[in-house]
Amino acid sequence: MVDSCRDARASGDGSSLNFVALSLAASPCPNDTFVFHALVHGLIPGAPEVDLTFADVDVTNTAAERGEFDLVKVSYAALPWLLDDYELLPTGGALGRGCGPLVLARDASQELTGATVAVPGDRTTAYLLFRLWAADRSPARIEVVPFHEIMPGVAAGRFDAGLVIHEARFTYQRHGLVSLADLGEWWEGDTGLPIPLGAILAKKGVVDPAAATEWIRTSVSMAWANPDASRDFILANAQEMEPEVVQQHIDLYVNEFTLDLGRDGLAAADALLQRSAAAGLTPQVKPFI
Repeated sequence: MVDSCRDARASGDGSSLNFVALSLAASPCPNDTFVFHALVHGLIPGAPEVDLTFADVDVTNTAAERGEFDLVKVSYAALPWLLDDYELLPTGGALGRGCGPLVLARDASQELTGATVAVPGDRTTAYLLFRLWAADRSPARIEVVPFHEIMPGVAAGRFDAGLVIHEARFTYQRHGLVSLADLGEWWEGDTGLPIPLGAILAKKGVVDPAAATEWIRTSVSMAWANPDASRDFILANAQEMEPEVVQQHIDLYVNEFTLDLGRDGLAAADALLQRSAAAGLTPQVKPFI
């Protein structure tokens, strides 16, 4: 589902930022629609009009590299290619504990060496974690496919294994699948830090990051204060329509780090990106703390 998108414009030499409309790209997942409901529906005093585009994170990662959106939800794994043009905001993203990607298969005895593994994007945090975790394994083939095709594809034998995120954590058993590994559990055990999944970026020279942070924090606070207000919007866009699963998704992915990354959130981002750079998987970036 896509809403029309108009550009935000800075006036004069850029020192005064006056928005005609703000373009925002995020996923249709319940955590994003919950977080951004108040902002995109014009419920925050002083915030600009927002034109929202829904897209899977693999799409937003590449769109951000082209500079297509003013505010955009991306994978933390994509930041090394984006930070020249975008600034990380300390709010609105997806970090947490007990919420990591899962490696799924039809049988618990499935070996990954020589396997075909479906992943939701080559610059997703899920895939970066998989590469760090599976450094001593050699899958014969990685296939990037839309997220919603992964579990059915593994169940049908199209793939030997699949890397899944979001609500798949609650529904994979319905496809007759088993979890070979919980990469969030592995990450937390290895680092003691939350897992950094999705980040919110603001385009430099177009969006005032302090103002955008305030708009998003207000949107999150309003969602928590009145969760019923966003219910129809969330359910209309969720890939998994069962209200119970939708609520589980929100409860897991909208948490203290959504309101403010804090030192632990920034440390988690640093740990992921410094480790991946040391392994030669991503370009080096300046630490956040």
